[in-house]
Amino acid sequence: MSVGALPSLADQVVPIEAGAEVAGLGWLGDAVMMALGDGGVLVVQGDDTRRVHAHPDGAILVSAFDKGRLVTGGDDGRVVVTRPDGTTRILAEGGAWIDSIALHPSGAVAYSAGRTVTALDDKGRAKTFDAPSTPRGLAFAPKGYRLAIAHYNGASLWYPNLETPPDLLDWKGSHLDVTWSPDGRFVVTSMQENALHGWRLAPDRGHMRMSGYTAKPRSVSWSFGGAWLATSGADAAIVWPFASKDGPMGKAPRECGVRHAKVVKVAFHPSVNVLAVGYEDGCVLLIRFDDAAELLVRRATEGSAVTALAWDRAGGRLAFGCADGRAGTITLSS
Repeated sequence: MSVGALPSLADQVVPIEAGAEVAGLGWLGDAVMMALGDGGVLVVQGDDTRRVHAHPDGAILVSAFDKGRLVTGGDDGRVVVTRPDGTTRILAEGGAWIDSIALHPSGAVAYSAGRTVTALDDKGRAKTFDAPSTPRGLAFAPKGYRLAIAHYNGASLWYPNLETPPDLLDWKGSHLDVTWSPDGRFVVTSMQENALHGWRLAPDRGHMRMSGYTAKPRSVSWSFGGAWLATSGADAAIVWPFASKDGPMGKAPRECGVRHAKVVKVAFHPSVNVLAVGYEDGCVLLIRFDDAAELLVRRATEGSAVTALAWDRAGGRLAFGCADGRAGTITLSS
């Protein structure tokens, strides 16, 4: 079935003009907050829209969200917290540009600048670690105060509050992004070599090589139970099985939403097996994973590659943002 023939929700989308490339977005309560490439943050709450100058002297490069805050890092060397009410607080400034950010449920923040990773706990106490090479991705473990750091030739697992050296997960090549499985059993990185690499942490640090991509798989999303890992980097969303103790080893992935355009963003619904997929031509699809049924949310729009996708916490609303500053939200039944 062609995209034009798919059942469509496109007329239910509420459009938003962000005014700059949407570098990241997320829902904080009823507000959708967009980190913009020009250094601003757009806060949209109902009919109220406000713009916050979080990085007035630079561009936002990375962003992360939790229940009550947006944390952004820019080429101005600043790490800034922005709240839904538009207030901001500078966590760090004056260093090299910020390459990656991760948030911990306790309120801790980790960020990298150059080779140095800094972890700020919920009291603001800082610990640092100099990685073997420039870190490209950070992710806190789902339990405990432990940080995964992606870098050249592998990933390091670091306990900021312990004096022991980080534990190295080795694999040759350039590792970019990093994610933990929701149960903490697996660590997976995206790679410069158009592949994913994973480690089964117990019992034997088994390697998992996931290849065959035509581009770098820079967007990943776990299903709500952790049984599936959806990824970008091909002309379909590539979804790997992780339900068994061996993860995807020896198993083929599923391909969802096959089109003649590269998938660039994926986002699993927080409580059901529905996957939102954004493409480089601006199309957004919803795919019901159990039976592969597809719904069109946004038609392809020239020059408007999808750059951000996010569900709200209840799964009743989806937001998307694009490279040309166009964005939108849609309300669905949860």
